Amino acid sequence: MPPLVDPIPSGVVFESDTQTADLGLDKDVSVLKKATPKKHELVWFNIFWFLFLHVSSVYGLYLVFTSAKWQTNVFAFAVHLMCAIGIGAGSHRLWTHRCFKAKTPLRVLLMLWQTMGFQDCIFEWARDHRTHHKYADTDADPHNAERGLFFSHMGWLCCKKSPEVLEGGRRIDLSDLYDDPVVMFQKKHYMKMMPILCFVLPTVIPVYFWNETWLNAFLIPTILRYTCGINVVWSVNSFAHTFGYRPYDKSLNPRENIGVWLICVEGFHNYHHTFPWDYRATEHPLYNMLTPTIMFIDAMAMIGQAYDLKTVSPEIIKQRTHRTGDGTHHLWGWDDPEFNEMLKKQYASVSHRESKCA
Repeated sequence: MPPLVDPIPSGVVFESDTQTADLGLDKDVSVLKKATPKKHELVWFNIFWFLFLHVSSVYGLYLVFTSAKWQTNVFAFAVHLMCAIGIGAGSHRLWTHRCFKAKTPLRVLLMLWQTMGFQDCIFEWARDHRTHHKYADTDADPHNAERGLFFSHMGWLCCKKSPEVLEGGRRIDLSDLYDDPVVMFQKKHYMKMMPILCFVLPTVIPVYFWNETWLNAFLIPTILRYTCGINVVWSVNSFAHTFGYRPYDKSLNPRENIGVWLICVEGFHNYHHTFPWDYRATEHPLYNMLTPTIMFIDAMAMIGQAYDLKTVSPEIIKQRTHRTGDGTHHLWGWDDPEFNEMLKKQYASVSHRESKCA
């Protein structure tokens, strides 16, 4: 019988979770971060599956430059982009954080693309990700970054969930997902739909439409594309939780990492964990314009398929940066002339000079 556990929230999922005027929690969550030593029970199927994927992908990458037709490479990238949007705009922003609302045609499209990405059904993806935000950097966080880079990248999928993670997931409100017919349809038929969308169609289409070889079709738009897709998401969980700056909330592990953004097109993670219901990737318009997921949501809003897009006001961002940021914000860092001693005292901040002396 598992030990009794009582996870304490260390983060927010929706704007309704916030407790302060600048949309944060009214406690110091940095003291909650922990990684209690555990003996993990390994999931050997996942370990061998990941080994197969990565070894096969190395050969698939070789075939990209040596024998694959250009149509196959373009097709692989297009499928990768569809999966990324299905997960980034669908299971993440629409269904996990309710950042915007979508009409039925768009919901169905995102569900199909999300299924093609094969990273669990929407219901399980949203449940685990809400748990990650609600109990960030604690034992109840499924991919707790306090356990190290490898664990937060892929190690968490190589072992069974701890009692704390299971209890945290049970405490998450999932009533909106149960009430969503698109989510429930996918949950019911996921294991029938996923193999066709993720593995069969991406292999068959290149063979029958432009006479690609079966090996190239299987290893490039199917295996290599899928392996790249999961590593993109994993890198946000790992590298963007370990390296970078924390201009919005220094008590959180997630960071702003331009390198992760350049590779994964999602890397402004301190902003996301500070204001997770904001549909944007960042407060900076240029980076949003260059982020495919955000461009897609904006395009869908222009044609009326997406609506009620949520954002955080500049004033709230400014207030939160003053109160909890690490001083690296491009406008409101410690060295900004307008960020005077009165403001520092008002927001209980420590000056850059004082922190150096400490």
